[in-house]
Amino acid sequence: MTKKIRITTKSGDQGFSRLFSGEKVSKDSPRLEACGDIDELASLLGVARCHARKKKIQEKILKIQRHLFLAASEVATTEEKLSRLPQRISQDFVNALEQDMESLAENIPNPRGFIVPGGTLSSAYLDYARAVARRCERRIAGLLKKEEIRNATLLIWFNRLSDYLYLMARCEEDKPILLKEIEI
Repeated sequence: MTKKIRITTKSGDQGFSRLFSGEKVSKDSPRLEACGDIDELASLLGVARCHARKKKIQEKILKIQRHLFLAASEVATTEEKLSRLPQRISQDFVNALEQDMESLAENIPNPRGFIVPGGTLSSAYLDYARAVARRCERRIAGLLKKEEIRNATLLIWFNRLSDYLYLMARCEEDKPILLKEIEI
């Protein structure tokens, strides 16, 4: 007989939760807000991956989802306990994104103007994910400013990630819809 999974712990019923490193914090703490946004991004990317038309994009999205777990674990770990993490977001992750961005950008024409999201279902989800990645970036910037985290590479990685998601969205579109004039 398999062991029954237990999801409800009731430990958060009083408005508190625990960081990955074990410390008790309020559910509205900036760290948990950032972790929640990263979780939302990973989930949204799951939807984008399901709808992606190109296998290459599906694989890239899955890789990003895995890296988001690393980012979230780092955000949810206090400075004193970071050494317990087996891996953290580093310059190597930024370099890998930049390299992938260059290869994607080679095959995408540079649109003249703003793109209206929604050319395809997959590109719409990737554009949505890009906006959520920007929110994650703002949360990380706030944590760095308050010195709750110290790895500035996380901020750079999220900045590149939103650009990368933009490029993937363009890669998933046949022809982007450009904003021309705003009609009344």
